[in-house]
Amino acid sequence: MGLRINDTIPDLTVETDHGTISLHDWIGDSWAVLFSHPKDFTPVCTTEFGAVAQLADEWEKRGTKVLGISIDSAEEHKKWKTDIESVAGTNAGFPIVADENLEMAKAFDMLPAEAYMPDGRTPADSATVRSVFIVGPDKQLKLSMTYPMTVGRNFAEVLRALDGLQTSAGQGVATPANWNIGDDVIIPTSVSDEDAKAKYGDFTTVLPYLRTTKL
Repeated sequence: MGLRINDTIPDLTVETDHGTISLHDWIGDSWAVLFSHPKDFTPVCTTEFGAVAQLADEWEKRGTKVLGISIDSAEEHKKWKTDIESVAGTNAGFPIVADENLEMAKAFDMLPAEAYMPDGRTPADSATVRSVFIVGPDKQLKLSMTYPMTVGRNFAEVLRALDGLQTSAGQGVATPANWNIGDDVIIPTSVSDEDAKAKYGDFTTVLPYLRTTKL
């Protein structure tokens, strides 16, 4: 059974280039973005790690920690970060899990239980380890996405989704397609018009089941 939305993530103890961490303790009261990669020193992944590093201030503004995952060693991660920082033009201060035994990849259902890494492996041997997980302070999975080897992830979209999740959790609303901070939000159908007026003030009824408002 795979890890599903609202499941509590496994509380694994993992090795990183910053030392040993327990996932639940490391997340603490923060939100967290976990993003995984099949191998160090690969081109698409290097640009992605760089993009995450460049967004350090944005993660901090949102009370969010970021954690990379790759199935090479912590020492390899430290060497790879030199390339990442060169491409990004900034410090890559987040930890990267050294998932050499595939424990985290399997626990998060990124690889099948029977998977193993052959000698002389290539990124294709662990291609499915290219996922993004957003986890709430309650340690529950809020969102996941998986990308193919050839398409770099859009971390502006990860930020947008994180904003939507945090707005929904904090304000009790939903967000429409292509929503960004400042746009109208959707009032849940479980809220009556009377209660919506009391809670949100003016709102627009687009359809009987689609009401929007400003926060």
